[in-house]
Amino acid sequence: MSSATTPNSPPPVYVSQHPLVLHKLALLRSIHTEPKKFREMVHEISQLLFYEATKDLKLAPLTVETPLSSCPGYEVAERIGLMPILRAGLGMSEAILGMLPVAHVWHLGLYRDHETLKPVTYYNKLPDHPEIDLSLVIDPMLATGGSAVAAVNILKRWGAIRIKFLGLIAAPEGVQALTSAHPDVPIHLAAIDNHLDEHGYIVPGLGDAGDRQFGTG
Repeated sequence: MSSATTPNSPPPVYVSQHPLVLHKLALLRSIHTEPKKFREMVHEISQLLFYEATKDLKLAPLTVETPLSSCPGYEVAERIGLMPILRAGLGMSEAILGMLPVAHVWHLGLYRDHETLKPVTYYNKLPDHPEIDLSLVIDPMLATGGSAVAAVNILKRWGAIRIKFLGLIAAPEGVQALTSAHPDVPIHLAAIDNHLDEHGYIVPGLGDAGDRQFGTG
């Protein structure tokens, strides 16, 4: 995993260089990848990125009884909350739950106004008080950055302290927007692409991640 930052430009922006991520990302982008295979690639890449993004989780020691004897082991000692941005973030959150079933999940509904390109919130199901140690904002595409910034704003107003963003592909404009608005939020990605087009889509990107997951394009 490489970082696109210097000591004077927090937060770190991690772009995975894992061979499996790069291989699966090519399949994900292809116009010939049908929705079923697309969902599989989202699932697998998300798990690999989650693995890389959680290397700093705190552990607690425990003793495990094997069929032969007892031995020392560890368990994750932090409570993790997932905030998938509807609807495209659903496939990513399901993949992460497969690795960490005890994670909390709070769905956030945002849509992008096609005229202003600004996010509009239509669904927010956060509980009254945060009872987690790490919040992950999950969205496959970090395009303009508006939805990611809005999601982090919501989490911070709620009281979340430690927040990370987990996505598949970003535009430089989206990375800049998120890092400028929230310089304390690390960003974990599979790729940073060239630019946004006049409609706010990432180029070369992969199209609309929600439509491609659910076959509605």
